[in-house]
Amino acid sequence: MSSAEPLTVLEQVAAEVRACTNCVLHVGTKNGVPGEGNPQAEVMLIGEGPGFNEDRLGRPFVGQAGGFLNELLEAAGLKRDEVFITNVVKHRPPENRDPLPEEIKACSDYLTRQIAAINPKVIVTLGRFSMARFIQGASISKIHGQYKVLDRRVVVTMYHPAAALHQQTLRTVALEDFRTAVPAALKLARELAAQGKVGNAPAGQDDTPDKPDEPPAPQQLSLF
Repeated sequence: MSSAEPLTVLEQVAAEVRACTNCVLHVGTKNGVPGEGNPQAEVMLIGEGPGFNEDRLGRPFVGQAGGFLNELLEAAGLKRDEVFITNVVKHRPPENRDPLPEEIKACSDYLTRQIAAINPKVIVTLGRFSMARFIQGASISKIHGQYKVLDRRVVVTMYHPAAALHQQTLRTVALEDFRTAVPAALKLARELAAQGKVGNAPAGQDDTPDKPDEPPAPQQLSLF
């Protein structure tokens, strides 16, 4: 994929997201939120869904959780403009409720195309709905801050930044997870990439980044 192609694909996905009516989430919202960042990022962060400020501005993680995400990235030695940030659903769920399975499914292809276009070495999942796309049946409280190679990506599971806003005890945990796990995952991913073991599959092989798992049952309380 040439340097121009990722941006072209991402722009096409963004245009489709902004006009999307694939599920009910577009009703009553102001903006679709396709995501933003470096189209050739080594690290891609995937949250759960836009919140109030994200819906208003059409950008991901611009509210309080976004402010803490910036702090987390700094702890990992990264800058926001070096990474790509998006969500599993691209419109804000009403009252910030958890996304429903059919809503996640309706957005799944957008995320698949974004992953393939960006071709990140590391994917950082933020929250349990993002985690569930890659790892089925896991508890985020047990595997946060851990990483493993899945479908030619190094996937790091993290608490959603908003969790620290609801539970202050998680703030230190999240900062330490980012400080240690993300650089370690990126180091491993670079080594594996040099061996041809990380990144989009070679031509003629399955290039699908992952098969979405069934999302967990929705709950009214959300950590967006």
